[in-house]
Amino acid sequence: MSNIGILGAGRVGANLAGKLSAAGHHVTLGSRSPEETAARTIGPAPHLAFADQRTTARTADIVINATPGDSSLDRLTDLRTELAGKILIDVSNATRDTEDGLPGDLCYPGSSLAEKLQAALPDTRVVKTLNTMLFMVMTAPDTLDTPATAYLSGDDQNAKTTVTDLLGDLGWKPERIEDLGDITTARATEAMILVVPHILRRRGFQPFAVSLAR
Repeated sequence: MSNIGILGAGRVGANLAGKLSAAGHHVTLGSRSPEETAARTIGPAPHLAFADQRTTARTADIVINATPGDSSLDRLTDLRTELAGKILIDVSNATRDTEDGLPGDLCYPGSSLAEKLQAALPDTRVVKTLNTMLFMVMTAPDTLDTPATAYLSGDDQNAKTTVTDLLGDLGWKPERIEDLGDITTARATEAMILVVPHILRRRGFQPFAVSLAR
């Protein structure tokens, strides 16, 4: 079992923390106010601890970035020392929101948050995944009528293998995990977020994923 730190205690981070801790991993949920985060966490969560984000990054072997994508680069660059030698799983999308709070434009057109993080954190192995779906599908892919796809992007193959194993603990079958290649391929999956607001406005907040049909 892995020692996993999750940066960001919103719906994405809390959802991942609950499923990974239930799978037997030791999970630390990192936030700016760990006591408040612990107080509002509902339901049984074995192997789950709470800490500030710097402590979370320092004590974990694998770190998940679930912070808001438009501020992730600054936040994680400040944790360069703590993240050195770690695997960083980036599940965020860096977007500028429209007036209704839904994604409108990419923060890094022609690039991606994952690429920016890898450049800023050269001693960290960044893997992009789970950023092409609503948060509830990340931990329950079989709830959709159509099989969902989890894409992988990253420069380090061993890191991607480790992440693939973790995806298995979240319910992802190997045949539904698509390795796209190096970290530059993350710009493709991050751009997929631009379809999301149009779907949500037409159909409401229902679980879905941008998937590959074969």
